[in-house]
Amino acid sequence: MTILLTTLNARYAHASLGLRYLLANMGDLQSQTQIHEFVIGARSTDIVEKILAYRQPGEKFIVGFGVYIWNVVEITQVVAVLKRVAPDIIVVLGGPEVSHETNDQDIIRLADYVITGWGDVTFPSLCQQLMYGPTPLMKVHAGQQPPMNEIKLPYALYSDHDIRHRTLYVEASRGCPFKCEFCLSALDKTAWPFDIDAFLLEMESLYQRGARLFKFVDRTFNLNIKTSLKIMQFFLDKLAAAPDDPVFAHFEVVPDHLPDALKEGIQQFPDGTLQFEIGIQSFNPEVQALISRKQNNAKAAENIRWLCEHSHAHLHVDLIAGLPGETMESFAAGFNQLVALGPHEIQFGILKRLRGTPIIRHTEAYQLAFDPMPPYTILANKDIPFAEMQRLVRFARYWDMVANSGRFANTLPAILGETPFENFMAFSDWTYTNTDATHRIALDRLAGLVTRWLHEERGWDKEAVTNLVASDYAGNIKHKQGGEKNHQGTEARPAVAKATPQRQSRHLAA
Repeated sequence: MTILLTTLNARYAHASLGLRYLLANMGDLQSQTQIHEFVIGARSTDIVEKILAYRQPGEKFIVGFGVYIWNVVEITQVVAVLKRVAPDIIVVLGGPEVSHETNDQDIIRLADYVITGWGDVTFPSLCQQLMYGPTPLMKVHAGQQPPMNEIKLPYALYSDHDIRHRTLYVEASRGCPFKCEFCLSALDKTAWPFDIDAFLLEMESLYQRGARLFKFVDRTFNLNIKTSLKIMQFFLDKLAAAPDDPVFAHFEVVPDHLPDALKEGIQQFPDGTLQFEIGIQSFNPEVQALISRKQNNAKAAENIRWLCEHSHAHLHVDLIAGLPGETMESFAAGFNQLVALGPHEIQFGILKRLRGTPIIRHTEAYQLAFDPMPPYTILANKDIPFAEMQRLVRFARYWDMVANSGRFANTLPAILGETPFENFMAFSDWTYTNTDATHRIALDRLAGLVTRWLHEERGWDKEAVTNLVASDYAGNIKHKQGGEKNHQGTEARPAVAKATPQRQSRHLAA
């Protein structure tokens, strides 16, 4: 029997942690199991051809797919083609997108088996049954959650090529104790830590093999401060021992929990070595209460300001538009408050209805209307009609192009002025009217649009605006041609952006 673990990653630079967990825990079947990752955008027939190349004549062939909100449409096409040309192949699905609402999904109807939730021990067990019998009668299998110390860690399965060319995802814990209703982690009972000493031994091994970029997928890195400090000290020791060969670590942190001991550790990280992803989502207390989000707004704002002023950490702060009870006015107020705090990036997200999340309990009262196709983005609610929600979607896209890209660092303050949300929305509306596009706008065209808007709509002196935008444009061209180089002569590490959509569960099924 041959077992193939596969998925479609959003980008080549992403390496699937879930598939490697499965391979690490295959036990006696590990020698018969392989991983082959694909990337979104590949033709389904090409993917099927590569999958079938693993099949051995006369043997059972099991293909396990990791299904997520960003790849479910394409994997559905792949499975449909695969079952059409090779109906005898056993297809097993797992992952967040197929772990809930299993009765109404085309991809589940096409597959042979589905594992919901954790797959570390359930997938190998299912494969054993398919190999030795008895053949399982049930199509849907609830994933068993084993004790954390029984899960074999997967980090040795990152190849040397992965280490050199891809983002390494790691986790010191799974789950989340918070109950934010837009997030699948709201279904978790708590957070479950791995043994910290065993985990750090794995990180040491990765480091010795050349790994320098580590992205932690833990929901709440700073939940247990003792553990947080131990992890941070691991990286600080590496930085102290080899300052010319720095590591880079990315963590998701709770914004209102930053005790002095953690601040002291954070301050020791030099520029370019530490990034925090911070979920604010909303500054509206009524909205927070409605979606079961507990957050001390004053403390969160104080901590973000402190990080901006007293640390070298790169801050990537999240807001979500379209939450039930959030009006355009209250969202604008929260956005302006966040801009004033000065984070390096504001991730302007639009609410998505992840399968299984409790957010749907507000559907009737708040008239929540979601796109029926992935990624299930909200289309309208009782406070924000469809046309206004579309304006927010365009705002988010242009914000990424102009603000988060870093291409207009000198010009952005002129665009935002004293009322950032209102001014950038005006720029967004004007840009869409003049281009009818939110994608594939070349940098030189975008620079021209920014120049025109500041001159024609805001009344700035044309020469002053031209010089201001030109200073950014020249810097972008210089960076593109020469690039900032690190000590190894390669391109400097970019900030590690989110690899997954809005708070999708990291349950590790096939």
